[in-house]
Amino acid sequence: MTDDIKPTTKLDMTADVSLQLLEQATDGVVIINERNEVVFFNPAAEKLWGFTEDEVIGRNVSCLVPSVYRADHDSYIYKNRKTGVNRIVGTSREVTFENKAGDYISGEMSISTALLGPEKKRYYMAFMKGVTEESHRRKLLDLQNTVFQAISNDMQVEDVADLFCREVESFVPNTVSAIILLDENNRLSILSGPGLPRRYAAALENMVLTEGDLAALGNDLSEANSIVWDSYRSLGISLGLHNCWASAIKSRNGRISGIFALYSRNQYKLSDWPQKIVTGCVPFCSVVIENYEAQQHISQLANHDSLTGFLNRTAIHTVIKSMIDRPGDNEFAVFMIDVDRFRDINDTLGHQNGDAFLKAIAERLKGMSRSNYILSRSGGDEFVIVMPDSDEEKAVAFAESLIKAMQEPIEIAGNLLVVSLGIGISIFPENGPDGESLLGHAEIAMRRCKKEARGGYCVSSTADNRAAQDRLLLGSALRESLAKGMLNLHYQPQIDIMEGKLYGVEALSRWKHPTLGNIYPSRFIAVAEDTGQIETIGTWSLEEATRQIIEWERKGLYVPTVSVNLSAAHFRNRGLPALIERILKERALSPERLTVEITESVMMDENEDTMAGLAAIRNLGVGLSMDDFGTGYSSLSRLTRLPLTEIKIDRSFIMNLEHDPNAQAVTTAVIGIGNRLNMTVVTEGVETEAQLKLLKGLNCDVVQGYLFARPMAPEDLLQWSEGPAMSLVSDMARHVLVEGEPSK
Repeated sequence: MTDDIKPTTKLDMTADVSLQLLEQATDGVVIINERNEVVFFNPAAEKLWGFTEDEVIGRNVSCLVPSVYRADHDSYIYKNRKTGVNRIVGTSREVTFENKAGDYISGEMSISTALLGPEKKRYYMAFMKGVTEESHRRKLLDLQNTVFQAISNDMQVEDVADLFCREVESFVPNTVSAIILLDENNRLSILSGPGLPRRYAAALENMVLTEGDLAALGNDLSEANSIVWDSYRSLGISLGLHNCWASAIKSRNGRISGIFALYSRNQYKLSDWPQKIVTGCVPFCSVVIENYEAQQHISQLANHDSLTGFLNRTAIHTVIKSMIDRPGDNEFAVFMIDVDRFRDINDTLGHQNGDAFLKAIAERLKGMSRSNYILSRSGGDEFVIVMPDSDEEKAVAFAESLIKAMQEPIEIAGNLLVVSLGIGISIFPENGPDGESLLGHAEIAMRRCKKEARGGYCVSSTADNRAAQDRLLLGSALRESLAKGMLNLHYQPQIDIMEGKLYGVEALSRWKHPTLGNIYPSRFIAVAEDTGQIETIGTWSLEEATRQIIEWERKGLYVPTVSVNLSAAHFRNRGLPALIERILKERALSPERLTVEITESVMMDENEDTMAGLAAIRNLGVGLSMDDFGTGYSSLSRLTRLPLTEIKIDRSFIMNLEHDPNAQAVTTAVIGIGNRLNMTVVTEGVETEAQLKLLKGLNCDVVQGYLFARPMAPEDLLQWSEGPAMSLVSDMARHVLVEGEPSK
């Protein structure tokens, strides 16, 4: 003992019995003087710290506190001496300290202070009670409650893991903890390790466990120490890590799902307490990992296609947006890929084999793509690939490689199937400032490819972009105009050559928008078809044309028939015959005064509903006209099976009729076919008397064109019929008839 404490000195102890009581106390007792030197250190304290009384008495008390706090410890005491604010004094708290061997010991400490002696010097006395196993269990229980409460509050699992690691590190000062995941490929990845040196974490994340590693962990969870420490000890020491305690984490189904590791920066050997902490924490780590895997599974379902594992439509939009938002010059390509005739495969082989076919295509696409390409199945038989750092040249080269790769047959249910793809390509930033534009332009290019170059690729063009703008801007304006009755019909007269009189009129849609001006039918009809408004226009045309023919008749103009163009979509509607019948009844109009014009796409349609609809319309007595015959893929055999009353020769054959023998030959053949099938033949685009004379000589029945009149508004047609133009028609027809007779 030193001179600071003497049993007989009133300054230090008033009675020998007091000193003996402190000496024999079961808790460690430490007393320091005004210079922060240890002046009393009882046997219980010797047992806790591992120091003898002689090794401690007279030394600064900082030798008894953890090394991380030693440098600042005097300042803490000085602040209390100066301010008198007791943040620790008079309280009881659990602390962790280092013993002589460098081991961390946990204890419950209470501090009291007093001014002693004539000079009123301030002394501090600390009582330290060693923490029992029960205290350790209480800490782990508190940690469990912290983890479960964080999970129940929907905290992100990564944040829960970080919270967990920081709590464990507070149990054992100067340590770093980490939760390490083991993925389905047996590769390690760090879920949480806030204090783990970056180089050490990177080394662990490059490790793939072998089957032997997994077997060893299954037999002994503590084998994790050899995996996350023994192989990297030299690296760890160079980074300030000197010890490690680790345990494998086993899920409820017995699978090794990860490893929990606790690393110490203390160079001295520690007790088995850290290993007990690690072992006690493993069940909580298992809960954290299970929640992480559940969140990952939910994310997988929300962002990935269940059949192929590719990103879904929502996720690919998010990815493209993030790529657009990257700073600097950024260029990439978007591929919209559609499988040709996939519906035939589904219908023939069944949906299960259809799914297998799509999976095989997905695997082939994945195999052709680089690791940084983003793949998505946007729905059905459509796929999207985003190719980073790509211009048009690179994108085209990749598209060609995809087409070539798909030439190798895929075996499905014993059938060898060759894949044909339609690929549309858009480039950022040329084809749009956002993901919607890029995907939209790629899809437009893909649709064009399927029409023009099946089994190939198309790059988005200015024309494609114009079509997209039309659909967006004109589509909305057209819908508004239809609702407000802003469309109108013009009518072009059709002349019976033989009789030299009005045969009928063709109704043609016209649209003059108040701000967009006159919009050509070729433009807005295409928009109407793309935006699903074409049926509305067709129904309106039927209603308006039949109303107008009655209106003319009331004003003294008899128009024998009016021809109305209907789309292919209309003829696929089973309700079309009933619609026509209703309109005719409401107008009290004879069926023969209405002719419905069909396109070659309708003619080639094998759909039973379409064929039944055509027959039902003809049974009403309404005429059926084949419009623009010969410009597409007309089939003579199909022509003979349709209940047509009329064939219309397209103006493209008439333009060079006077000088082109081929045009004359085709026109002669079509007129001859019509005559033999007892159909009326109507020729469009007649502009000269020479054309009229030739058509008369070929026995064409009806003509229409600028030679007689342009399409006119209803009131203009009424004036035309009453003016000299109609007389000219009669004279011209008679003139042609007379001149044409010798040639017969």
